[in-house]
Amino acid sequence: MRFRPLRSTPAADAASVPVNDPPETMTAVVFDAPGTADALHVASVPVPSPVMSEVLVRVVAAGINPIDAKTRAGKGVSAAIAEYPTVPGYDFSGIVVKAPYEAHAFPPGTAVFGMASYPRSGGTYAEYVVAPTLSIARKPSTLSHVEAAGVPLAALTAWGLVVETAHAHEGQRVLIHAGSGGVGHFAVQFAAYFGAHVTVTASGRNASWLRELGASVVIDYTTTRFEDVVSDMDVVIDLVGGDVGSRSLGVLRPGGLYVLVPTGAWAEYGDAAAAAGVRATSYKVVPDGTALATVGRLLDSGAVQVYIDKVFDLADAPQAHRELEAGHTRGKIVLRVSDD
Repeated sequence: MRFRPLRSTPAADAASVPVNDPPETMTAVVFDAPGTADALHVASVPVPSPVMSEVLVRVVAAGINPIDAKTRAGKGVSAAIAEYPTVPGYDFSGIVVKAPYEAHAFPPGTAVFGMASYPRSGGTYAEYVVAPTLSIARKPSTLSHVEAAGVPLAALTAWGLVVETAHAHEGQRVLIHAGSGGVGHFAVQFAAYFGAHVTVTASGRNASWLRELGASVVIDYTTTRFEDVVSDMDVVIDLVGGDVGSRSLGVLRPGGLYVLVPTGAWAEYGDAAAAAGVRATSYKVVPDGTALATVGRLLDSGAVQVYIDKVFDLADAPQAHRELEAGHTRGKIVLRVSDD
């Protein structure tokens, strides 16, 4: 008996969208050694080759996250960088160019968004990126690539914090520090979606916007110390660390949960929490494509939204990093890499 090659069904086949073979080299933003934002520069580098279950994606837009700037500055995940120059970046939205096999769930031509495995592989500040199948999902149909690129790392972090760690539920009292940032604005929405009573610290200019996202109480950290006006919280999600973390332990109920996100922001949090009679954990994002697909459905339904503060061209990545490091970003900053 002879077998014919398996072809995907018309309903699942996105290959009707013309997909050209990738070139041998591509334009990317790299840095040659840790440094300031000026260390970032445009270079021509080889197009990466996918292996095993990875897909090759033509990047349309790339999201920028605080971990990108920390790594560029010599912190973050810089210790895991095997060689320089290195292409940074985790978030992307784009079009699949190569899939592992013909009946793959994301055939060539499919619009996807997700996370790269940087620095184990090249990052997303580039025209092409490889990504594991389990770290991507189909792009929400209601979002542009620029909007979708602002979602993956921040939304998955918020999902892990609010849903998988804090187990947000009706009536739960949650305090979220830095609620107007990339992770924060998703965390506010997820907590409110699952019925929690959400209190947020942020600057006063973001108060009305955060209430629209679902916050019940917004505390202007520039004028009010949160510990003077809140108490008996079930959960504190700390996206700041340091002094904010130590002050947060006192506003938790006995046995409440403190979750610290910024890496290295407060080394003694565990001992301090135990002494205060509360639970504590750190958190790191899990690039889970299944969870990302769930977030995508929430975005398509309108139950959750992503806010893009500024969009820069790829070559302007240094300015984008300076903007991020200034610390006043509402939502996300995104790089426009190529045409849709």
